Parts: sequence; structure tokens; C-alpha cells
Amino acid sequence: MNPCPALPQPGMALTAAALVAACVYANPASATVTVALTPLQTTVKRGEDVLVRVTLTNTAASAQYVLRWRTPLDGIDDALFDVRRDGQPVTYLGRHIKRAAPGPADFLRLEPGASLTQTVELSRLYEMTVTGAYTVRYRAPAVPATAASSKSPATPQPLAGELVSNPVNLWIDGRLPRGSKGAVLAPEASGAGLSYSSCSNAQQEQLVTAMEAGRAMAVDGHAYLGAGKEDGARYTAWFGAPDAARGARVTANFTAIRDAFETKPVKVDCDCDEPYFAYVYPALPYTVWVCKAFWAAAVTGTDSRGGTLVHELSHFDVVAGTDDHVYGQAGAAELARTAPERAINNADSHEYFGENTPPQQ
Repeated sequence: MNPCPALPQPGMALTAAALVAACVYANPASATVTVALTPLQTTVKRGEDVLVRVTLTNTAASAQYVLRWRTPLDGIDDALFDVRRDGQPVTYLGRHIKRAAPGPADFLRLEPGASLTQTVELSRLYEMTVTGAYTVRYRAPAVPATAASSKSPATPQPLAGELVSNPVNLWIDGRLPRGSKGAVLAPEASGAGLSYSSCSNAQQEQLVTAMEAGRAMAVDGHAYLGAGKEDGARYTAWFGAPDAARGARVTANFTAIRDAFETKPVKVDCDCDEPYFAYVYPALPYTVWVCKAFWAAAVTGTDSRGGTLVHELSHFDVVAGTDDHVYGQAGAAELARTAPERAINNADSHEYFGENTPPQQ
């Protein structure tokens, strides 16, 4: 079976070499769901959109389940592409969302031989205003089986593994000359404080309490790390086996998170009616959008309001630059055990370390 997508429409033709490249998969031989990435144009003129077509195909003999938010089917709400300009990583400008641990309803069933295709516009998600040679690859991590919500343990099986596409090459004539640093949004003016947007008086009062709870978690976590307890149960539960370099990274992260709570102009926007806890744009500090699940959460404890703010502040590029590798305590605990180098860059791992529920020494 050839899972390569159809040819682009007239006016968006690819070179023969590019078409061949679009059908070369970087997936391991054992992959059950392959990903093909095809650019609609290999040369993008100034002011044009950067469009790529993503096709996921089940090459297994049985149905496979794919986590919806690791696909582009409902839009892109995470850094699902590895984008490089002239060999250097490009800044992700989209949002990172804190979700609950996935349950059965969060998975797509892909029948044997079936494909799903979506076209994605990349320049609103990645810093592509600079002229240069770009390489783009789709890369969505595998989901641990234990990442299922404890309230919905019947996670569909079998789960598709890591979703990795072929790389594609683009030339983009950007608004800025080649070699520029890009028009990445700068931090707001320095100075501590909490401001609001679209928040009622009652919500503002609750946010003051949530901010104080989050700050206390950051202070407590920072003190724990400063005491050199990287071999303690609390550390190893969320960040894995002791390692000097990884421990130093986590300590630096919590130093920056505490500093964000105590010295930066945090703005909370309540204009979100989606089911998430919260989200941020990592390149736009220090604004946090809070959503329905945030208001339903307790002030402290697991997946709390205070912990959500720790999670979201950790995402900012100027703070800790964390990502969302897994959601939920079970997934974070497994990540610490099996991939500690990813755990130290996982936002939920930082949140659960800060919340420390149930308490561990």
C-alpha cells in the first residue's frame, strides 16, 4: 500500500525530488501508523502562507488508536512539528495546554489501511518571518499506556507509537533578512504584579489565592532542591533517578519559576470557555489564559489551581521552556521512571513536584 498523499492542486506543484522525499518515511520499521508530510509549495514567497499536508496511515493488520491531540485533525495546540531554519531550531509560537490525563474518548480509532489527512498552516505556529532554508518534520511522542485517567482506566488498545514523518525542505522569503534573530515577542516590562483581563471581581479574588498557592509551591520546591535532596522520594517520583546534570536543570527551572511568581508582571486572562485547565503562548510571557477546568479545581492538591499556574509559568521560554510530553500523574510517574531526560522538561512533572500530593520527602 502506498500511503503517499495525492498531488497538490494546480499552482502548488512540487518538484519530482520533493515528491519522492515526501514519500520517504522516518518511522521505524516497526511503526504501525506512518506519517507523510508534503509541502504544498517548496518555495514560499514573502507574505504567503506556509502550508503542509499531514497524512497518518495505519499500516498494521489491526485497528490502532491515536491520541487526538497528537494529530492535526482538530487543529494544532502543541509543538507537533520540529522546525529548523538553516539548521537551527525555530521558536514555537503556538499555545501549550494543560489537559487532564487522557481517557478513552480522547483517542481516534484508525482502521487497517485507513488514512486521515489535514493541511496545516505553519507560519502562525512557528517563527517564520526570517528568510532561509527550513526543514520541517512532524514529530508526536508515543503515549504511555499508563497515561490513561484513573477514572477511565479502559484506555483503547493497541496504542500507536511515536508519530514521526519524513523531513521536508522549504525555502521561505521572509519579511526579515537571512541571519536575523526573528520577530520573537519580547517579555513585558519588568516588575512584579498580578493583572487581569476579562475576569470578574469574584474571579480576581480567587486568582489572588491561586497565585499565592502557586508561589508557595514554587518556594517549597525550590527550597527542597536547594537542600540537595535529589535522591529523595519526592524528586525521584517526578524526575527519575538522581543525576547531577538533570538535578541542576530542575533546580534552575524552579529558581526561574519562583522568580516569575515573585518578580514578574503576571497577567491572567479569564476569556476562555474551553474545557482545558489553562494555556499560554510560550513566546509571550507572562500571560496565562485560565479555562473551565481551572475554576473547577481546588486551590491546592493534585491538578490544582496553584499547581496549574506552576505548570503554565514553566512553559514560558524565558522561564523554564517546558513542554507537554505527558499529562496526568500516572503518565508523569512513568516518564520519570523510563525517560528522566524528558521528565525534567515536562510541565506536569514540575506541577506534581510542586503540589507534592500525597506528600513525599
